[in-house]
Amino acid sequence: MPVGIIDRGRGPEIEGTRITVYDIWDYAKDNWHRDAIAATLRLSSSQVSAALEYIEDHKDKVLSEYEGILERERRGNPSGLQAKLDSIHERWQAKLAERSPQYVVKTDDQNPG
Repeated sequence: MPVGIIDRGRGPEIEGTRITVYDIWDYAKDNWHRDAIAATLRLSSSQVSAALEYIEDHKDKVLSEYEGILERERRGNPSGLQAKLDSIHERWQAKLAERSPQYVVKTDDQNPG
């Protein structure tokens, strides 16, 4: 049965999964073998092959969108949103500490949490 690449609004992804072609490209751009990508992402080799074919057939669009994703990641969250996320994280850490102190995530410069 042929493997489909579909778009449900998150970008082109392997049908039946939440793995996008951008996830596949993260590995393929570093010359990972198809089977290694498949094993890492728990996919079949044919699923990875379908994604690689899609990338090749739509290379300009995929690479442009991939660069946009990386740029968004580099910019990070807007300061207002990040402050809310940090506040939520602190509250949940406090609740977790009350229940199970051994599960508290310790943060520092090497491990921002």
